[in-house]
Amino acid sequence: VQLQASGGGLVQPGGSLRLSCAASGSIFNINHMGWYRQAPGKQRELVAAIASGGSTNYADSVKGRFTISRDNAKNTVYLQMNGPKPEDTAVYYCNANVRPRLHSSPSDYWGQGTQVTVSS
Repeated sequence: VQLQASGGGLVQPGGSLRLSCAASGSIFNINHMGWYRQAPGKQRELVAAIASGGSTNYADSVKGRFTISRDNAKNTVYLQMNGPKPEDTAVYYCNANVRPRLHSSPSDYWGQGTQVTVSS
């Protein structure tokens, strides 16, 4: 199973950016998917997560500004970032809990990380 993240880059404060992460390989089903971030000198933290049924949860710091969604047919999770702030600058990692085959146990997989820089 591989997760390929894309969409990072430089964005101005108050702008918008959309991150995508596609899962590929041996996939029977995907449970929860999510986005984490890690800023320099800080621990990795959860930004947003979405269950297979669509329920979501967000870090307090991004509520009302970021939206997580998923396309189950494409095994892809998205993070729409509206109104980003300089403190949102970090490397963003996608995560997926994947069952590779019918009778296998699910495991967590990680994307390679994509840099998001919020600056004018």
